[in-house]
Amino acid sequence: MTQSSHEIRVCMDIGSQKHYVAIGLSTGERIDEFEFLHTPKGIEDFFTRLEHLQAKHALPISVAMEGYNGYARPIDSYVLEKGYCLYNVNNAKLARFKEVFPAPAKSDRIDAWKIFELFTMKDTLPLAKNALQEVERPEEAAEKLKAITRRRRELVLEKTRIMNRMQADLEAICPGILSLTGSVDNIWFLNLLTFREDITQLKRLHRSSLLQIKGVGRKYADLIQSWQRTAKFAPNASWIGPMVIKDAARILELVRDMAGLNVEIEALIPYSKAASRIQTIPGFGSICSAEIAGEIGTINRFVKESSLALYLGMGVLDKSSGKQVGTKKPRNVNPRAKAAMMVGVARHIELVPEAKLYYEKKRAEGKKHNQAIRSMGRHLARVIWSMLKQDRDYVVQGQEQKCDELAVA
Repeated sequence: MTQSSHEIRVCMDIGSQKHYVAIGLSTGERIDEFEFLHTPKGIEDFFTRLEHLQAKHALPISVAMEGYNGYARPIDSYVLEKGYCLYNVNNAKLARFKEVFPAPAKSDRIDAWKIFELFTMKDTLPLAKNALQEVERPEEAAEKLKAITRRRRELVLEKTRIMNRMQADLEAICPGILSLTGSVDNIWFLNLLTFREDITQLKRLHRSSLLQIKGVGRKYADLIQSWQRTAKFAPNASWIGPMVIKDAARILELVRDMAGLNVEIEALIPYSKAASRIQTIPGFGSICSAEIAGEIGTINRFVKESSLALYLGMGVLDKSSGKQVGTKKPRNVNPRAKAAMMVGVARHIELVPEAKLYYEKKRAEGKKHNQAIRSMGRHLARVIWSMLKQDRDYVVQGQEQKCDELAVA
């Protein structure tokens, strides 16, 4: 949808419980302002007022909101559903605009009207250029992937926190117990920890009982029995032990939940063009591709490939002045997409000989591991941009996987 030369501009300062709205015409005339609560009734009243204004002025409506897809949900979805043009306000550029054109005070009302001023000058003032970005509704599969992968990442982070805590507690109450397993999240080990309500009973389990534990066969039963001969529990095991058992049970629950989400993600990928395309890049698995595709939404959000690279956390901003040459980290990075890219790029380097050579070259130049990964990721961001724009898969030429983007660099 393209912006109309004559339209009603609705500018919103988004809050956690209520939102302030400033409304004007594209000519700069102010016509209304109000606030509404983030409740079903408040949201309904907001759209009712917009419908009345549209009927009165007979003009299309464009909505600009700060904090798109944060506290703005589900208002943003309703805006797109009703056919209004939706713009996301770049918070960094809005802050810069407020510094150059300061207001006498700060309030939700003033901030809403500052967004309106920014909206009015965005096509004429260099500072306001690209400060408002039109939001296109992504394909349904991409929206689902975004929600599911975000939920999955939250579960992964929770699992990591619990594992770290449980590992420390296990070392405190029973030194040496972790020698049974190479990883504290081994399913058979977690099943062992939750087999009895009293963790100290583990050193007295008979072989027949051990073999009843899911995942414990003869090999692990022998290992456990060897540990039992020297196992000792500290006095604090009586009150820390129940906590460990609860943590182990929670990890098992998280593993099951993540497995279910993995199945949903695998089923959705064929319906997402972006995820399907990205998955053709060597090293980019289903979870990684789904996360990146979900966070990108639609490639049309990005005016050029460098914008996509910055969003994915694979690019840097120029910070040069006079003879001093340097760069700085961008602020508008999607942390979820960046984490997925770091994983995908690292695997890509392992699988593609040309990519590995490039990584080793950067390391030889003095780059740290993550810097070399991001440098390779910068090239892959360019590739992803071209793939999604041209609707093409990653091409593997001949018997070897060719990393064509390195020839361009």
